[in-house]
Amino acid sequence: MKLNRRCVIGLALCAVGLLLTGCSPWPGGTARRPDSRTGSLRLLAYDSCDTALSSLKAAARLATSQGRAIPVPPAREAGAQDQSGAARPGAAGAAAGSSTVTAVPDYSGTNVHELGVDEPDMVKTDGSRIVTVSSGILHVVDAASHRVTGELPLPGRSVAPAELLLRGDRALVLFPSSADPTPMTWRDLQPFTSSQVVLVDLSGRRPRLEGTLTVDGSPIDARQVGGVVRLVVRSTPRVGVEDPAAIDMATISDWLPRYDLSVDGRTTSGSVDCHRISRPLHFSGLTMLTVYSLDLDAASPTVGDPATVLADGGVVYGTGDSLYIAADDRWSAAATGGALMPTTMRTQIYEFDVSRPGQPVYEASGEVPGTLINQYAMSEYDGSLRVVTTAFRATAGGVWSATTESALHVLRRRGESLDEVGLLDGLGRGERVYSVRFVGSTGYVVTFRQTDPLYVVDIGDPTRPEAVGELHLTGYSAYLHPAGDGRLIGIGQEASARGRVLGVQVSLFDVGDPSKPGLLARYQLNGGSSEAEADPHAFLFWPKTGLTVIPVTPNRNGALALTIDGTSIHQLGRVRPGRQIRRSLVIGDTLWTVTDTGLGANDVTTLTEDDWIPF
Repeated sequence: MKLNRRCVIGLALCAVGLLLTGCSPWPGGTARRPDSRTGSLRLLAYDSCDTALSSLKAAARLATSQGRAIPVPPAREAGAQDQSGAARPGAAGAAAGSSTVTAVPDYSGTNVHELGVDEPDMVKTDGSRIVTVSSGILHVVDAASHRVTGELPLPGRSVAPAELLLRGDRALVLFPSSADPTPMTWRDLQPFTSSQVVLVDLSGRRPRLEGTLTVDGSPIDARQVGGVVRLVVRSTPRVGVEDPAAIDMATISDWLPRYDLSVDGRTTSGSVDCHRISRPLHFSGLTMLTVYSLDLDAASPTVGDPATVLADGGVVYGTGDSLYIAADDRWSAAATGGALMPTTMRTQIYEFDVSRPGQPVYEASGEVPGTLINQYAMSEYDGSLRVVTTAFRATAGGVWSATTESALHVLRRRGESLDEVGLLDGLGRGERVYSVRFVGSTGYVVTFRQTDPLYVVDIGDPTRPEAVGELHLTGYSAYLHPAGDGRLIGIGQEASARGRVLGVQVSLFDVGDPSKPGLLARYQLNGGSSEAEADPHAFLFWPKTGLTVIPVTPNRNGALALTIDGTSIHQLGRVRPGRQIRRSLVIGDTLWTVTDTGLGANDVTTLTEDDWIPF
């Protein structure tokens, strides 16, 4: 829940002196420096609750003694995308378990990273109804009659933005936190926060609140495969860690992430089992990442057997069987005033096996130099994890220089470690990554400073990735979308020769010959930007007709509708200029546009306005 919308406190790392002298804050652990090999980052499970309690108390005492400023980690990056870009057939695409028995037309779902792995977004459809949340009210609109068939005020969230997941006659509503990068001191911290996830029953004539899941911490993202939702939550302990006496008096229950699941008046409470918590060999702070499971097909949903790692994270990427959570160490460097400033920033990655419906299992971890642009910088394929990073190097005094370069790392799991088996570095020296997309064994990387190199990388041999093609243009693409037939759509900004951005740009690339990528067509606006640049959920591509829709602002607002064929881009028109459109979707012959105040319906071919449904 991307993530620009999610916020939670990350706690400080240990002082550099302890690392240098070899003192270990983990009782029973082996004192060591972090392994310098790319990919190596081992985690261990606690063997008992007594060991866990002693270890966590020691970590809290160490962190409290530092008294440093503590930054808020980055919010989840938003959005994702279906690699195929294919339309969802109505009958086959309707969610299992739905009470709707009539056939529904073809429709577009949420734009997701991996086919079959759904992601939370502000609107969902099953082809027969559209579900969205605005100003704390869930709205259900019948797509055939264009009528609002139900509304449900949600508890305790009058104006908070919300995201949805949909399965049959159940909707799951998540309320992400808002990001606030303001550094905080230990005395500013609250011992813990809690958040609610709301379960809504859509089977009746009106939506009904079926239950709530209350968890310690804040959700940062979720992924759904079939009826199973994996919810990733970042939390801090229920202990006043600034008070040494409170640390001494705390019991194990004060440290373990807790949850309360209430369904139809029946409440189940619990916490993460001590044996289901993994921690690194070296101190990583007190923040915990917990993966919960919710089976929306079950008669009475449960949270399964949650698993936790003692680490921070802000970027989530998921496949059908694996879930990856990543975080870089820029925040730990800031937290210690530069005392722990690494020469090159590094990103830690934690892998969970989510192939079993109710039991996520921590599998392995690793780290790579540099930082990720978003979840699209990670991709699992044929047993390997491909990761693209930009490395920012530090100069004396802890100042980050403009000396950057990007690299593709190929990691493969060996035991409990994600080890590097392949590397391609030297991409875009002096520039940083603006977008990444993987399609099968090929990767596409856009870097930018003044011009936009589009690199085509062959990863057919994961041990020897190779840059086989390169295209230089002005401007950049902030999002890349595979359009089939050796074509790639880019959404971004045109720029001057000196790198000054000039306005929204949509590009069509020919990547049929990886060694000779080319530009087929471009469409540009004079000024403006698009939410799709930062959040791919705002991008719509309907391959049946080549319809492409992106919201634009402030360039008359509304949405820009284009037609992309084999070699060209044509403007079809503007949709509802003057309104701030957030999303668009296709159901049958209707293009639906989503705003915070209502839904618009237009003819998908001519853009003729059919209806406006206000909230």
